[in-house]
Amino acid sequence: MIHVRFEGRSFDLQEQELSVCQGMTDAEIKQRMAEHFDVDVARFGSYVVDRIANGNVIVRPEAVYG
Repeated sequence: MIHVRFEGRSFDLQEQELSVCQGMTDAEIKQRMAEHFDVDVARFGSYVVDRIANGNVIVRPEAVYG
């Protein structure tokens, strides 16, 4: 499962929907996100890709505190 937070909305997508597989780099995953949402990959430039121990992936904007 890939959980994406994009433009204030949350999406739960299957790896097969995005052709994402284990071992892909952050850049490759961001490229797949950009293709899925039909936006330029630069829109995901500051996003963070978190890999969870259970195999899930979270793609989210970088958190800014303070």
